[in-house]
Amino acid sequence: MSANAKSAMLGLALVLMAAGVSQAQSTKSNALSGLTPVTDAVLTNPPPSDWLQWRRTYDGWGYSPLDQINKSNVKNLKPAWTWSLTSGVTEIAPLIHDGVLFVTNAGDKIQALDAATGDLLWEYRRDVPAKLIAEGGNTLAKRNMALYGDNLYIATSDAHIVALDAKTGKVVWDHTVADWNKGWRYSSGPHVAGGKIVIGMSGCNAAQGGGCFITGHDAKTGAEVWRVYTLAQTGDPNEHSWNGLPLEKRFGGSAWIAGSYDPVLNTLYYGVGQPNPWIAEIRGTLPKKDGFDNAALYSDSTLAIDPDTGKVKWYFQHLENDSDDLDYSYERILVDIPVNGQMRKATITAGKIAIIEAIDRTNGEFLWAKETVPQNIVASIDPKTGKKTIRPEAIPHIGQTTLVCPANPGARGWPATAYSPRTQMLYLPMTEFCANTTPTPIEPGQTFTGGGRAVHKMIPMPNTDGNFGRLDAVKLTDRTQAWSKRQFAPMTSAVLPTAGGIVFAGDIDRWFRAYDDETGDVLWQIRTNNAVNAFPVSYSVGGKQYVAIAVGNGSSQLRNLNTLTPQIKNPDGGSMLWVFALPSP
Repeated sequence: MSANAKSAMLGLALVLMAAGVSQAQSTKSNALSGLTPVTDAVLTNPPPSDWLQWRRTYDGWGYSPLDQINKSNVKNLKPAWTWSLTSGVTEIAPLIHDGVLFVTNAGDKIQALDAATGDLLWEYRRDVPAKLIAEGGNTLAKRNMALYGDNLYIATSDAHIVALDAKTGKVVWDHTVADWNKGWRYSSGPHVAGGKIVIGMSGCNAAQGGGCFITGHDAKTGAEVWRVYTLAQTGDPNEHSWNGLPLEKRFGGSAWIAGSYDPVLNTLYYGVGQPNPWIAEIRGTLPKKDGFDNAALYSDSTLAIDPDTGKVKWYFQHLENDSDDLDYSYERILVDIPVNGQMRKATITAGKIAIIEAIDRTNGEFLWAKETVPQNIVASIDPKTGKKTIRPEAIPHIGQTTLVCPANPGARGWPATAYSPRTQMLYLPMTEFCANTTPTPIEPGQTFTGGGRAVHKMIPMPNTDGNFGRLDAVKLTDRTQAWSKRQFAPMTSAVLPTAGGIVFAGDIDRWFRAYDDETGDVLWQIRTNNAVNAFPVSYSVGGKQYVAIAVGNGSSQLRNLNTLTPQIKNPDGGSMLWVFALPSP
């Protein structure tokens, strides 16, 4: 080949290389340039292609109206692309808008990816304090983010809320909510209600007297507009429910899972966690004192909040004076259901005991409850009030060990339940197990410095078949169990029902599966590289439907469940986002 020919070939190669870079840049530019503002109207009625909130819609259903992937073809589902995430606790719900996927990594790294290809569009890294990095674990994990207007809203490990420009990842504002040096933490993230950015605080188990709180913020500036405390404060009509304890000795009430919102009623629904220390005798709410109540309000409750003012419209306490760390902080599903021949506007939840409870979301009236897994804590439930009578044998006492079923990580943990309007069923990922609970009292003369003050040794539930994992479908119209699937490996992901007649869910043994929503039959499965421990979502780009799920090890839930199934081994690292689609024709 002549020198001129070689020169021409080299020149062509350089041109092609330049064109490739230009094309990549153009692709990135186009993906971001197509982003439109997320308005209140869009959040109320999102396009089927998008997943704009942690459970997709205000009502918390966790349901996708897409049906391109369905019962007949899901067997052909293949990985479309993957994206490596920062190793660490990975319990995330990606958001997707106009073909852009937003994902949060352990340690406050946020990334925008092309939702069709997985190409990185921008990245935000927060300078997290070294002490928090050293603590590791759930301290660095965030379960959800929020999209509103032109911004992506995130919570940080050092107790800030930050607004990022959704197109660039650049900081729009950064607002400090609490002092992380005092133990305040975020484990969930912000969501939108009534035009406010709302978020619940946790970390109040670190000896923060007075409990946690939920705050509402101005979307444009981050300024705090209101604050709702999750435990009764001084002057509150219900402060007598703490058995005479002063405010500085009332602990707990973490609001560690995002809420739901009814835009018609303009009401926000939030779950509140357990009181601390876990053992009632240690925290001082047992034995009950004359002239006081010991329900420990507003722990283990649903709070109905006006998002404009922060006023609590009503509350319902699901579990009084909890002594087993069985909190009710989880998602609230808003659905209209028939009750005794009348349609009622209900909010549905299930705490760690996995008792499904329906409350009228207009006024907090108890509607019904349905038990799911075997348990030895609740002896009975009043059918009119929902008040639970606790078995005395299930209350731990100092100096003894008590068998508690389910164990404190919960028959159902933070992996969310979901509702399908197609089947009118609630889908619940659960684990059956117990714990031998032994209180660790505070030494005389010492003060509470944080923690639950109990040791829980996880054990199998007595007199069962040796299986731990369970996925149930319950029809909300008549509370009948449609189906229940049991397996050895504990269920560790949230569930995703779709209009294609499929329910997606995953487990600690790295399996991600598609179930028939009417029968529970497994239609497809794939072994991923790590525990499936996050929120599956579905979206579409250019008419093509995708299903995404993050995997990764390291969460406190996984550590607890691993003690039940030590033969199931997972890598320490290897957090990853998996995205699946049907092969192109």
